[in-house]
Amino acid sequence: MSEKNSIKKFSYELITQDQEARLGVVHTGCGRIDTPAFMPVGTVASVKGMMPEAVAQTGAQIILSNTYHLMLRPGPDRVAKLGGVRAMMNWKGPLLTDSGGFQVMSLGPLRKLDENGVTFKSHIDGSRHLLTPEISTQIQHKLDTTITMAFDECTPYPATKSQAAQSMELSMRWAARSRSAFIDRQGYGQFGIVQGSIYPDLRLQSIEQLQEIGFEGYAIGGLAVGEGQELMFKILNATTSHMPQNKPRYLMGVGKPSDIVGAVSRGVDMFDCVLPTRSGRTGQAFTRFGTVNIKNARHADDLRSLDEACLCPACTNYSRGYLHHLFKAEEIQGLTLLTWHNLTYYQELMHLIRNAIKEGRFTKFVSNFYQEQAQGDIPLL
Repeated sequence: MSEKNSIKKFSYELITQDQEARLGVVHTGCGRIDTPAFMPVGTVASVKGMMPEAVAQTGAQIILSNTYHLMLRPGPDRVAKLGGVRAMMNWKGPLLTDSGGFQVMSLGPLRKLDENGVTFKSHIDGSRHLLTPEISTQIQHKLDTTITMAFDECTPYPATKSQAAQSMELSMRWAARSRSAFIDRQGYGQFGIVQGSIYPDLRLQSIEQLQEIGFEGYAIGGLAVGEGQELMFKILNATTSHMPQNKPRYLMGVGKPSDIVGAVSRGVDMFDCVLPTRSGRTGQAFTRFGTVNIKNARHADDLRSLDEACLCPACTNYSRGYLHHLFKAEEIQGLTLLTWHNLTYYQELMHLIRNAIKEGRFTKFVSNFYQEQAQGDIPLL
């Protein structure tokens, strides 16, 4: 079969549910995404410390890059000349790009927002740029993004209800403009972003408006921005039940393993976060029994692996003592090994979640997960 004829239509297939937890597949023209799924972050078309082949070996099927950073360097036209992000970095699977909205909003005094979009100064060289829903969508097209995100304003936290409503309504107008600018291609899709801060009625209003516009998937934005896990879960409870059953649901910027397990319990399908890679570079490892700071002196003479159940190179080939030495000596290999481990842990967590949903034992899985995390890492005696 020719490559052209083998391209699949972008779609979501719900396979089964265990209470609110969903097992599914996102079909794209660049490959399938088994959900629930975690997307490693390659902000500037590079997952820090990892080769693309190594990222794939962890089990990742999709990665995330960022419109804001790539528009500044190397620039969308240059990326297009190099074949798009996937070709440029030799990533074989699907790619999702953040629209740049969150990044420009975080620039503070370096940006100016109005109805048209955001004018901002580059954090690299101070040059002035304009990002609108149309420009963001066009850039993502040049990046050859499998999943394009609508341009939105990430509502800051805390926000009054009036502020949140004004921000959400602007994002909905921008969502309509993003959709109009989107060039539909077989196997590609665009996600709208639900806003509304911590106000359930605003979230519901946002969902209704996004469905009227119509997208291939729907993201939940404006959470994990300082409101805390309890409140985040409360808002998810009030949000996901109103989202379409036949479309993927993506919780942006989340998060810690316990955040992911809790969000899957509330019907979320897709996640991304810099935490596993950033933590790997700073010496923090995620394991079944909580986090491990490999820089701590107690690991210096420890012959054990980080996690005996993990099959990553750091756990199968090296001791805690050696990993501790690498970080103390500031060797790049230590950053790579711990990043590899963390990404493997996250992907294995998603694999276990999918199996638990498939077999109808997700509630027991969640109970066991929290019990193991509470146990903590046992020091060498």
